[in-house]
Amino acid sequence: MADWDFWAVALLGAVAVTALLVQALRRGRAEAAAAEADLAVYKDQMAEIARDLARGTIGTEEAERLRSEVGRRVLDLDRQRGTGTVAAEAPLAPVAALIVAVVLGGGLATYWWLGAPGYPDLPIERRIALADERMATRPSQAEAVAVAPKVAPPEVDPDFVKLMDSLRSAVEERPDDPRGLELLARNETALGNFAAAEAAQRRLIAAKGTAVTAADQAALAEIMIAAAGGYVSPEAEVALQAALALDPTEGLARYYAGLMFVQAGRYDRGFALWSDLLETGPADAPWTEPLRAQIEEVAWRAGLTYQLPDARGPSAGDMATAAEMTPEERQAMIEGMVAQLSERLATEGGDVEDWDRLIRSLAVLERLSEAQTIYDEAKVRFEGRPAELSFLRLAAVETGLSP
Repeated sequence: MADWDFWAVALLGAVAVTALLVQALRRGRAEAAAAEADLAVYKDQMAEIARDLARGTIGTEEAERLRSEVGRRVLDLDRQRGTGTVAAEAPLAPVAALIVAVVLGGGLATYWWLGAPGYPDLPIERRIALADERMATRPSQAEAVAVAPKVAPPEVDPDFVKLMDSLRSAVEERPDDPRGLELLARNETALGNFAAAEAAQRRLIAAKGTAVTAADQAALAEIMIAAAGGYVSPEAEVALQAALALDPTEGLARYYAGLMFVQAGRYDRGFALWSDLLETGPADAPWTEPLRAQIEEVAWRAGLTYQLPDARGPSAGDMATAAEMTPEERQAMIEGMVAQLSERLATEGGDVEDWDRLIRSLAVLERLSEAQTIYDEAKVRFEGRPAELSFLRLAAVETGLSP
């Protein structure tokens, strides 16, 4: 609706309301005048009763009965008048002017405060169309990276720098080794080298071929989103679509897909993805806290009422049991878990992350000699695999072992 149409309708509405109020005021004045005339009649009737009693035309009892009847009518008239007397006593023109000022002036001031003067009407269909248009024309990955805030690189231990150089060299020697590429992409991301991390992740996806997973595609999207300062670009959307095509339940991809819709203003679609993910996904997932912090506002913007579910986690009994443990009992529990991991690796083997976890856990327990033994065993297990050896060497350096 054009602006002049809006103001014409608003003015007509205000005039109609004002006319109704003035008409009610005029009717009140007319009713008050009629009531005054009735009151004058009742006063004449009272005087007539007194004269008849004085002439002896009626007796005392009859006079009292008549006075009571007239008095009842006067009381009924007072109740019917209500505030009509005040309306009748007030001059009509000033009161009408006050009504006009309140309705027109107050309505205009309220709209100026709460409304959006100058903005066109935006029904839900138009808002959805605008949001879809914004999504289709949003900036590219390169544009977003160019304007993204620059983050200072983290402080890195010199030994870690050497290990990263070894890892990069190992990947160059074995460019199709999925494990090396995975470790390189992860560590380049941790260092803030997003371009190198993206390149490594794309090489990993190409190396895996048909064995690529939804998690691999979601990791690529996450690297691109981090490089763009949290913005989901069209290129990142392609990776998210690839992840969800492989596994529609992939949590990280669903979270970022919802974020993409929220950024574009399609709160309805973003909420649909996020609410299901929050209610059915793992309670300890990395996206759970960001979801809980944003989803109520997203629901409100989508025009929905949403009750944030209770946070899932350890039961009250679990918490009470852990709280009642003595330090010795907690130490025994941790050592039991470490023993289970150690036994599993000795009998069934495991990936490099399991060996890394065991080495670091033993170091935390100050069992450095055992940690050194496990590290030496892991080097034998992963002999000839430079990427994994670099990962293990980092654990040894950071825990004070002899690499």
